Parts: sequence; structure tokens; C-alpha cells
Amino acid sequence: MMEIKNLKKAAERILKAIKEKENIVLYGDADLDGVSSVMILKETIKNLGGEISAVYFPNREKEGYGISEIGLNYLKKFSPALFISMDLGITNFKEVKLARKLGFEVVLIDHHEVIERLPEADIIVNPKQEGDEYEFKELAATGIIFKLSELLLQKKMSEILRRNFIELAALATIADMMPQEKDNKLFIKEGKARIENSWRPGIRAFFKFEEIERLENLEQKLAKIISILNIREVRNNFPASYKLLTLSSEKEAEELIGELFVQHKLRKDEINKMTEAIERDISGKEPIIFIGSSDFEFTLIPTAASIICKKYELPTFIYKRLEKEAVGTVRTPSKINGISLMKKCANELLTFGGHPSAAGFRIKNENLEKFKECLIEQFRR
Repeated sequence: MMEIKNLKKAAERILKAIKEKENIVLYGDADLDGVSSVMILKETIKNLGGEISAVYFPNREKEGYGISEIGLNYLKKFSPALFISMDLGITNFKEVKLARKLGFEVVLIDHHEVIERLPEADIIVNPKQEGDEYEFKELAATGIIFKLSELLLQKKMSEILRRNFIELAALATIADMMPQEKDNKLFIKEGKARIENSWRPGIRAFFKFEEIERLENLEQKLAKIISILNIREVRNNFPASYKLLTLSSEKEAEELIGELFVQHKLRKDEINKMTEAIERDISGKEPIIFIGSSDFEFTLIPTAASIICKKYELPTFIYKRLEKEAVGTVRTPSKINGISLMKKCANELLTFGGHPSAAGFRIKNENLEKFKECLIEQFRR
């Protein structure tokens, strides 16, 4: 089987950076797929004797979708550096240019839809890019990073390390709702077989909680664990899942999980209130749902959008209105491609990207109505 385009090239460049003790910056999305990708690559590089200069996760509410100018300005003190972005970046044309201008060499590793052209990164790894002959296109970003870590470590990939990475790849693949077939099926099957006896304290600790223990089967337990870990909220530059999964003490992990369970219950109540507020605004006369408010908490919008989309079976665009801009989440029924819809209205947007059925966007407030009208027109066509 052909390997993923540029994967070997990325591995060679990372090995060179390790050997020459260059600065290495890891930049990942704040969801479980992005967090797991960053963790696997960070642990791989450390096992090869390399050092990571900085790890960064953007706050999507403040910074928008993907690589952000705010993030790059924060990280420029580490330049020159090898800048590796994971689970984002494939639509960040302007930001990748800025990163290179700031002295970063950009390796972009993503699995989201390619929109017409590619950013001007030094190396791009994405099975969906033109000229990629790898037969399976539906890997999570963590799946791609797992394959990269195999190339990097080769004989140094111990059984413990492999198990540890497979567990993360399984959780991230399920969390990102990737099709459970081919490579993904193998990750999930092997990860599930080992996960209850995980080496990682942050995973092992979950199985001590009554909320997990009382569930009937492993699928239900994993769904509950993922719902806790997939909270995108970034505090002090790190998502809760990254803090939890990098802890070395099971006692500390149990304390943090206890806090996250309390947060999760509060979030459920808030999500119910948000979905009720959205439903009050649904007119029923339009072919899409396009609703936003400055009162919406951004980290709750993805879940609320999924609930609304499933219930009404319509393309759903839910956004939080900030002072000058709005940041939104898109969910669409299975036969409708949200990326294609937004592509046709891209002139109104600052940034957008994601998967056909789950995506995000950032827009100036003054363009919201024009964007909505364009979406309706395109959808009717």
C-alpha cells in the first residue's frame, strides 16, 4: 500500500530538528483529536531525545478556527523554529504565510477538507490533498500522527509506548466520529481491548468512578469518558483533556475527573437551556437553521448544534456574536456537505473549515445577514 503523501518527508524533517536541537513548536486543536495528536508527537519526540519549546492550543472563541494570529504572536518568541500544526491549518492561508514571515518552518498535519488550494506550508500531510495515493482518506488527525510516530521511532517503539498511543488513537477516532472501518477499525479494536487497564493514570482513573462503573458495556463507558474529555474549553492555554491525560498521578487524575463530572452536569443543564432558546427562534419557513446570540457560551454551541441538526434534519449554523465578529459551528445532515455550502459563500467569511458534516466559521458581524442569504440561495439551488 502507498503511504500517506509527505509523511516520510515530515518524519525526516522532525528527525533533523531533533538532531540539530532546533526549537520545535506543537500547535493543535483543542478537541480530543487535536490534544491526542499533540500528546503522541510530543512523547515520540521526547523518546527520541528531542525537546519541545512550546505547546499551544487556540481558544476558538477568542481566536477563531485553526491557526490564529493571536497564537502566532504569542509563539513568535520561539522563532526560528519547526512549527508543527495538527488537526487544523488546511484552510489557514493567511496565517501560514504569517507564520513563515515570523521565521517558522511550517509542517501542517491535518485531515479536514481541502478547499480548492493548499496553504503555502513547507510540508503538508493530509490524505485528502491532491496526489495522495493512500487508499484510506478518513483517518482522524491522531491516526495520521500515530503513523508518523511509527516512522519516527521504528525499532524504538516499545510495546508500552505503542499501547499508550493506540489508546489515544482509539479514543480520538471515536470522538471525532470517523468511520469505523479499515485503519480506524484496527485502532479502535486494539485500543478498546487495552483501555480499561491503561498505563495512563488519566484514563485508568475514569474506571474507578461510579458514573462509569454502573454503565452496561464498554461502548457506553467510552462514550461517557469521551463526552468529558471532548470539552474544548481552553484555560491557561491548555484544554482540560490535555491536563488530565498528561498527569502522572492517579490521585490527581481522580480529583480532576471529579471536577469535570460536576462541570459536565452543569454543562448539560446549560446546553438544554441553549437548545430551548434556539428552538424558540426557529421559524420553520427557511431551509436552514441560522441562529446566534452574544449570550451563547461558545464551548456549548457544538453540542447544541448537533442536537438541533439531528432533531430538525436541516443544515444548522449556530454562532456566538462577539464585539465585532461572530464564531460559529456548523452541523449538517449526512447527505449535505457543509463545507461545500460555505465554500460558495466564502467571500463573506474570515475563516472556515472542518468536515462535510461538522465544521466551523468566523465572520464579521456586518456580514452575517449576507452570509445567511447566500447559504439559503445556495441550498435552494
